[in-house]
Amino acid sequence: MKRLIIHGDPGVRKGGRIEYDGDEVVCFGISKFGEWHGPDRPQLWCTVGERDEIETFERREYIPMHLDVESVDAEAVTVLERKGELTT
Repeated sequence: MKRLIIHGDPGVRKGGRIEYDGDEVVCFGISKFGEWHGPDRPQLWCTVGERDEIETFERREYIPMHLDVESVDAEAVTVLERKGELTT
């Protein structure tokens, strides 16, 4: 599991699947920043991981500030599924 900061909005929502840098991940949670004040385009701060990590995310069995952080532009992200159900 890791934190992914997407500069721009590729159109993915909670539960959606994306591909970037050859990795396919599920977006467990998304926070959107920059609507009114801030950068010139929105930023999506996503908690992403493999499908088998959904239960770990839902039970909060991780420390958010200890997650690895990566940053990509929206153009580098391919949306495979816009939004979906997070099921274990």
